[in-house]
Amino acid sequence: MSNDFSHWNTKMLCRAGVVAALYAVVTWLLGSFAFGPFQIRPAEALTVLPLFFPETVPALYIGCLLANVISAYGVYDICLGSLATLLAAFATYCTGALFKNHAIRVVLGGFFPVILNAFIVPAVWLLAGTPDVVYWVSFGEMVLTQSVWIYALGTPLYFAVHKLRQRGVKVFTSPVHMREDGNG
Repeated sequence: MSNDFSHWNTKMLCRAGVVAALYAVVTWLLGSFAFGPFQIRPAEALTVLPLFFPETVPALYIGCLLANVISAYGVYDICLGSLATLLAAFATYCTGALFKNHAIRVVLGGFFPVILNAFIVPAVWLLAGTPDVVYWVSFGEMVLTQSVWIYALGTPLYFAVHKLRQRGVKVFTSPVHMREDGNG
C-alpha cells in the first residue's frame, strides 16, 4: 500500500484528470442544487473509485475543491468540504486494499464518504454563518443524501468497473491492484 503512488504512469495520470474534471463539471452543472442540506450531487458516486484506483484519491480531492469554488459557503467549503472528500477517499482506498469481498468493499468503502461528509459539511455551514442550521438535523440530511448518491449510483458504478476490469478493458486496469482480481 505504501508504494502505490510511486509508479504513476500516463494512464493513471489521465484517469486522475478525468475523474477530477468529471466531479467538478457534474457538480458545476447542478449549480446551487449541489450545495445545501439536500445536495443533488451525483458526482459523489465517483467516491467508490478509490476501491480500484489509488490515483482517484487526489483526483476526487481536486475535483471537489474545484467544484466548491462556486459554493455559497466560501472558503470554509473550499477547504473543509474538500478535506472531507480527501479523507473519505483515502479511507475508501484503504478499504479496497484491505478487503477483497465485493459486498464488504462497497458497504465499507461507501461508509466513509457518507459519514465524513455528514460530520464535516454541517460544520461548514455553521462556520459560514448559515442561519437555521441545526447540526444533528443537517447531519441526518447529509447521511440521507450522501447515501443515495454513493450507494444508489456508486454501487452500480463499482460493479461496472469491476466487470470492465475482468474483461481486461485497458482503461480500467492498473498494475497497482493486480493482486485484487488477477487482471491488473
